[in-house]
Amino acid sequence: MNKIEKQKEHFNNIAQKYFKERQSKTHLLIKKLMWQHFFKDKVYLKIDDQTVLEPMCGYCEGKKIIEDHLGIKIIYEGFDYSDIMVDLAKSNDPCLNVYKMDVTKFQTDKKYDIVIIIGGLHHVFKHSEQVVEMVGDVLKRSGYFICLEPTHNNFLFKKIRELIYKKNMLFDENTEKAFELKKLNTIFLSNNFEIIDQIYPGLSSYVLFYNPDAFPFLNFGGKFLVRILFDLDKLFFNNFIEKFFSFATLTILKKK
Repeated sequence: MNKIEKQKEHFNNIAQKYFKERQSKTHLLIKKLMWQHFFKDKVYLKIDDQTVLEPMCGYCEGKKIIEDHLGIKIIYEGFDYSDIMVDLAKSNDPCLNVYKMDVTKFQTDKKYDIVIIIGGLHHVFKHSEQVVEMVGDVLKRSGYFICLEPTHNNFLFKKIRELIYKKNMLFDENTEKAFELKKLNTIFLSNNFEIIDQIYPGLSSYVLFYNPDAFPFLNFGGKFLVRILFDLDKLFFNNFIEKFFSFATLTILKKK
């Protein structure tokens, strides 16, 4: 079994738990605050009827994120290699254009205004350069690529994450690997992308509330604590302190 098939099997095994746990009020709130903050100055994206592709879409949260936080109507298409995730997405919206597909085999003649990938590249780490190249191929000229990925920018956090991947059943250490931020940015830039904005939201509020399926013991406190911690974290979203300590990076890129 190759790594893509192994990752598919792993994700099918955890899909129901992944979906259920990510409906918690604290997770939904931290996600809302993070994307709300990120999109607040992205007025150039507020155009109705843009075509949006979401590879490795999971349950299609990218569609909701774009529509809710930009306040626009989009022409959406998504795919995932997990049969269960595709079925979950369709059960929530039977009219949704979502289907089963391996991102490493995806081909199309279509061109899209926006491609969004939320935590997908690290699931196909060995193929990440191939996937980013594909994103560039399917984007229209001057199209936008929105990407949220787990990252690290220091040796200690790299080792902590490797230990987590090894010990926690929600991860598959043989197929998943988070990015060193410098490596991720090199992949972007080498595939003809320009970084328009990059923030580092992976501090306390992210660590505690963004992955409740993987770390339920960290998911304590209510919505008030989420807001307090997020307000503190966002003071550092664009500086070197957060860049050094962040467990995640959120980037918008433009195709040259």
